[in-house]
Amino acid sequence: MESIYNPQAIEATVQKFWTDNNTFKATEKPGKEKFYCLAMFPYPSGRLHMGHVRNYSLGDVISRYQRMQGKNVMQPMGWDAFGLPAENAAIKNKTAPGKWTYQNIDYMRGQLQSLGFGYDWSRELATCKKDYYRWEQWFFTKLYEKGLVYKKNATVNWDPVDQTVLANEQVIDGRGWRSGALVERKEIPQWFIKITDYAEELLDDLDQLTDWPEQVKTMQRNWIGRSQGVEMTFQVEGSNDSFDIYTTRPDTLMGVTYVALASQHPLSLAAAKNNPELAAFIEECKNSKTTEADMAAMEKKGVDTGLKAIHPITGELVPVWAANFVLMDYGSGAVMSVPGHDQRDYEFAQKYGLEIKQVIAAQEGDDIAKAAITEKNTLINSGEFDGLDFEQAFKAISDKLISENKGKVTTNYRLRDWGVSRQRYWGTPIPMINLENGKSVPVPESELPVELPEDVVMNGTTSPIKDDPEWAKTSYNGEAALRETDTFDTFMESSWYYARYCSPSDDTQMLDPEKANYWLPVDQYIGGIEHAILHLLYARFFHKLLRDVGLVECDEPFKSLLCQGMVLADTYYREADNGAQEWIAPSDVTIERNEKGQVTSAISKLDGEPVISAGMSKMSKSKNNGIDPQEVIEKYGADTVRLFIMFTSPPEQTLEWSDAGVEGAHRFVKRVYKLVHDFKESGAAPELAGLSLNADQKKLRRELHKTIAKVSDDIGRRNTFNTAIAAIMELMNHLAKAPLASDEDKAVMQEAIRAVVLMLTPITPHLCHYLWQQVAQDSSVIVEDAPWPSVDESALVEDEKLIIVQVNGKLRAKITVAADASKEAVEALGLADENVVKFTEGKTVRKVIYVPGKLLNIVAN
Repeated sequence: MESIYNPQAIEATVQKFWTDNNTFKATEKPGKEKFYCLAMFPYPSGRLHMGHVRNYSLGDVISRYQRMQGKNVMQPMGWDAFGLPAENAAIKNKTAPGKWTYQNIDYMRGQLQSLGFGYDWSRELATCKKDYYRWEQWFFTKLYEKGLVYKKNATVNWDPVDQTVLANEQVIDGRGWRSGALVERKEIPQWFIKITDYAEELLDDLDQLTDWPEQVKTMQRNWIGRSQGVEMTFQVEGSNDSFDIYTTRPDTLMGVTYVALASQHPLSLAAAKNNPELAAFIEECKNSKTTEADMAAMEKKGVDTGLKAIHPITGELVPVWAANFVLMDYGSGAVMSVPGHDQRDYEFAQKYGLEIKQVIAAQEGDDIAKAAITEKNTLINSGEFDGLDFEQAFKAISDKLISENKGKVTTNYRLRDWGVSRQRYWGTPIPMINLENGKSVPVPESELPVELPEDVVMNGTTSPIKDDPEWAKTSYNGEAALRETDTFDTFMESSWYYARYCSPSDDTQMLDPEKANYWLPVDQYIGGIEHAILHLLYARFFHKLLRDVGLVECDEPFKSLLCQGMVLADTYYREADNGAQEWIAPSDVTIERNEKGQVTSAISKLDGEPVISAGMSKMSKSKNNGIDPQEVIEKYGADTVRLFIMFTSPPEQTLEWSDAGVEGAHRFVKRVYKLVHDFKESGAAPELAGLSLNADQKKLRRELHKTIAKVSDDIGRRNTFNTAIAAIMELMNHLAKAPLASDEDKAVMQEAIRAVVLMLTPITPHLCHYLWQQVAQDSSVIVEDAPWPSVDESALVEDEKLIIVQVNGKLRAKITVAADASKEAVEALGLADENVVKFTEGKTVRKVIYVPGKLLNIVAN
């Protein structure tokens, strides 16, 4: 064993061993408890960032720990490879998205391997490969056959210059992010999957997920948004037209003073034919933002349609307005407006001089002259419903509407069907055929996959498969037809990859049910909180679809969920002449700090001039404060990076990157190496069995087994890896002071070193693999297959206790007694202590209070 720790040499050797021996290859072993650990797979952007390293380090620590518990562990890795960023990069670099993506995958795979993650690389998949998306296409056609897929016109953000649909986040100040053109609202055909058919189950099954963060479940509950309300019909005066509205506040129905329609509502469009002002307003609304956040912040506008609606209970006429805060995509595209009791309606009514009627009693602090009264209370000014509370009014008003065939009680969901059409190129082609008669049919199974051509040239605007009319040409039942040229939303690929890992090479079926049902559900899923809603919701939905066609048996895909926090780093900048901030990489700055760790001086290494410290923020390209994992690995080794990542912060909290912290982690790794080296140099050690230990040796073993118990609980149950490492560091302090003079000393040290190596194996696996060969009782067993150290309960039993002795509440002595000493024996020893005698001499002992094993308090006066 070399005297100096050389991480580069050790890590290269150990990684080669893992590869040569297929150490992490997973196979189904019926009868053996399995553990499927999965970190959310990365988008192949080109380089790993520290957020990736943290995510995958967490997964690897858990996987290795569970393997050492004797479980059959699977930990796969793959690539979320489709998406718009590849198109943008291809345009910028004048290449094809496929070529750019595969190059990035190769580079990032090497980075992951250099960190020593224990992946089963035989299960690697990339969602852009046809052997993956073929089965996604097949499944979509099956969903279509089951009636869960449909096509309808939907309003989208349309860039008239780039001739493409834009996501909401690609619309900046009303303009296309790339062309700068004013974005239009346009209706085009889109494909949808009926996630709303599963809304109730998706909501109710959250209660099964006891090992998910409550925050994530709350976010999903709010997104699904179940509410009970009343759906009612308003007739339009003087015509056979009517429209429905849904409300969760039927108690305010008597306060309706106008109704609001979406600008695209059929009644709005019809009224606009003879109303130029309304027609102009509808045209203006085509360019409005439609996210909920944007709509809440934007100015509320509307135009009177000239129509009157008949109140379903009072028969009164109320004006019908077209308003920009009502969308056709949500509900019926019509809302009843109660300005007295809804702040949005209140502001709109004030702006346009509409009546504000109070029908709910005010509470202390309410003033309808200043704002809407939004809290529930008893009804007033509501005729026969006066005096009723909310629940009573809900029932009475809904009963009346039902009896007159004007309404019904219904449960609604905020969730909308999943629109899966994208007009991008780099995605899975939607496997549908558009016929000349306007109908659409699925691509026959024999013609799957519909392959996406990869040898293309990006023109910076439209999709290559939309630009190439030959690609879309096909036939159906001998008649000319056109393939769908839209591609799937990339959430489709990430919604079922976890299941494909169970049988990634199967070219005969989407999933092998036997293998899928062995591995699923995923026992531990790890990823960022930013995926709490859409990705996790879509994956849960997809899993239920897989279940309902008989491919899996369980109801949920992920048993336990861990959401890791962000990685932060220092930021530095200078102000340019135009006032812009020019961000400077932390590696290019020399800093000085005070005793509190605050930056007192920051000087650029490039020109020696001062720069401004802007504190810590999330690592990002925009602030130039990313840390390249490869540079840190090359300097310190992967084990140091992993140890720092796991030790610096609890996994769910933000992690602050610190060069000093990395150096500290490296020193600790070297301490462990040196301890083993020095122990080896001290000569052979006997096994512990049969040896008689003295008090100090027993005390050291007690510290060891207390540490094993704590680390086992911290990693296995609590996922508090930082406190587990802290406990090992504390144990190392004890071991550093322990003698190696006798066989008993060496035997205790040998037991402790073996346990330390095993406990650190999930965290610093290269080092521990190497050290295990130096200290293992059976060196033929690799550390990955060694059992986790167990707690020797007998070692925790103390032979002696240290008792604090107080006289009148003040510390006067410390005595050592046998662990099983009686109260009488402890009192006798305490009263006989020389210092206790000094403070009780000449006094009468009134009382002696003994807290077993801890404290003896003597009261004397």
